[in-house]
Amino acid sequence: MKICILSDSHDNIPLLCAAVADAKKRGLEAVLHCGDIVAPSTLKKLQPYDLPIHAIYGNNTGDLYGLSKLAHSPNSKIHYYGQDASLILGERRIFIVHYPHYAKGMALTGDYDLVCCGHSHHLYIQHLTNIKGTKTVLCNPGTVGAVGGLPATYILADLDKMAFESITLF
Repeated sequence: MKICILSDSHDNIPLLCAAVADAKKRGLEAVLHCGDIVAPSTLKKLQPYDLPIHAIYGNNTGDLYGLSKLAHSPNSKIHYYGQDASLILGERRIFIVHYPHYAKGMALTGDYDLVCCGHSHHLYIQHLTNIKGTKTVLCNPGTVGAVGGLPATYILADLDKMAFESITLF
């Protein structure tokens, strides 16, 4: 199963949609958004891609009620979890949270195969040895919204192979 991991769109709808469209061409089957979506209208723009969207909020929360309402509307493929999320995709245990320090702590528990975060706007992919002696991938996809003049980035992950590729849009 291939997934698109992105974060910190900060209502940059054109770049968010460009990332999802690019990842869909590459075979993605689901999207993880690690926070700082801000407005429900931004997340709503992903519905035409007809993909499951797993999203949390960050420190720029915007309209939490509107985001929750959007996720609970009929036929919505948007799953909006709140502060963090624990889910299984492609038989992999995944944890999503906005803050890197919280993400690193969760990765080190060994309870997850993949832990994703955002907030810093800097992309990285790390393979950490956890307290169980196994490996957990900790990744931050940077900022898909090109915040602060940084490049618009996301991560394409193949959960079957546990292979990760950083993608720069522009």
